[in-house]
Amino acid sequence: MERTDSSSASRPEVADIFRLHGHTLTGITAEEQHIIDQITACRTAALGGHALRCELCGYEEISYNSCRNRHCPKCQSLQQARWVEARKAELLPVGYFHVVFTIPECLNPVALYNKTVVYNILFQAVSETLKQVAANPKNLGAQIGFIAVLHTWDQRLNLHPHIHCIVPGGGFREGKSGWIRSPENYFLPIPILSAVFRGKFLQALEQAFAAGRLSFSGTCSQLNDAQHFKELLVTSCRSNWVVYAKPPFAGPERVLRYLGRYTHRVAIGNRRILSVDQETVSFRYTDRKHQHQQRTMRLEVRVFMRRFLLHILPKGFVRIRHYGFLGNPAKGEALSRCRELLGEPCPERQAEPSPLESWQEFFKELTGQDARRCPHCRKGHLIVFEEIVPHKALAPGTEAA
Repeated sequence: MERTDSSSASRPEVADIFRLHGHTLTGITAEEQHIIDQITACRTAALGGHALRCELCGYEEISYNSCRNRHCPKCQSLQQARWVEARKAELLPVGYFHVVFTIPECLNPVALYNKTVVYNILFQAVSETLKQVAANPKNLGAQIGFIAVLHTWDQRLNLHPHIHCIVPGGGFREGKSGWIRSPENYFLPIPILSAVFRGKFLQALEQAFAAGRLSFSGTCSQLNDAQHFKELLVTSCRSNWVVYAKPPFAGPERVLRYLGRYTHRVAIGNRRILSVDQETVSFRYTDRKHQHQQRTMRLEVRVFMRRFLLHILPKGFVRIRHYGFLGNPAKGEALSRCRELLGEPCPERQAEPSPLESWQEFFKELTGQDARRCPHCRKGHLIVFEEIVPHKALAPGTEAA
């Protein structure tokens, strides 16, 4: 009889880094410590699990519970697959565009000290910009819909707040009386998007400051002064407000693959980590400024951990949002009208996968493969024969921060 531990890994992970070196961090918040505890406990005896045995050959393995935290690199695959599966019925027979909105680096300190306020303003400015520019008859003249996803990092784990938008190429005429298609390889004028976005973001940021909703401390405490804050906003006007649109996707399958890659991504995946020692962490990154070359970065371990923690979102903050005719309240009705105008029959509505459905059942529905099949004899099925009690207070199923 053979027995294995299904949680074992041969290469270093984010959890290993915090497990080995997390105690060296100082000045972190209770929320950050809670997330560190969840990530380091994920798929270990700390969260408990199940002992499984093949009904035919007697092979045994241990499967530990996941932490389910949205910042954990090991806990996104199932949520991502469920979310993408639910989006299949929402795809339209049009081209889809990918538009990205980025704030200048000089405004990063404002975001760092005021995550909830600034990230909400970012979503607001992006949504208002796209809807306003698209509705202008000089541009598209249509009421559009889109999905927006917040990312806060660059490939080197620096703070880099930006929003990715997936936008169907077209929208409703006024009153939903018809459908206006965008040109095949062109959506909206980028210079106009950039200028409108800058104006809306800075206006909302200035209003937030005037209302006392922004605060600063430490090396940025001078920004509490109105004059210094105004000077920062003026400086940002001289910076490049990067807005860009990628070519449209080639078919709905590409859209879904892209959504899966971007919607549930964390700051750094375990596959990018190359090595960890007592002093440093090495990881791969894509150098976008030099023809997307693959390079290696080595950071002092505490610097790596602090960069990772930069991207912890406030508890309950929604980082995937739907706007326009893809806004959740009226989405079903709006999509039916879209298909009617596009001459496409409505697909049979598929129920969103139930969160109570086991991952094995969902995996089989998705791939046709049986995750319960014994990996040793390939004939029997793995059956739970023993519950493993968690070894500390953090219990499986704890709500993700």
